[in-house]
Amino acid sequence: MLQTILLVVMILIGLALTGVVLLQRSEGGALGMGGGGNSFMTARGAGNLLTKATWALGFLFALCAISLTIVGNMERGSSSILDAATVGSIDLDAAQTPAAEQPTAPAAPTGPSLDDLEASLPAAPAARPAGDEPAQ
Repeated sequence: MLQTILLVVMILIGLALTGVVLLQRSEGGALGMGGGGNSFMTARGAGNLLTKATWALGFLFALCAISLTIVGNMERGSSSILDAATVGSIDLDAAQTPAAEQPTAPAAPTGPSLDDLEASLPAAPAARPAGDEPAQ
């Protein structure tokens, strides 16, 4: 239940963060290298409402992601998906019998053998002697 709530909150924070970033004014430079007197790094630019909102939403997004990870691991506990899949398939009698005492059945053939392949090929023509080549 808590995991679902955190996931919904994280989606809403992500949408809000995207909106706030898109609302900000472009600085005019590629990858933040431009700007001028009123760039992001000045005290006046850092005090902007949208900048503060971006930092706050980014912090909340990271906090929500960490919380979601912690809650997900607490609900999972120490079980594994592999443990759940193999519980029903364990044969307790075979597990208690040592390997030397277990009867071994001959392995069934899994596919065609070489004998089957040779039997399916057409008969090859007889080889000619070395001195018996046709004249051209």
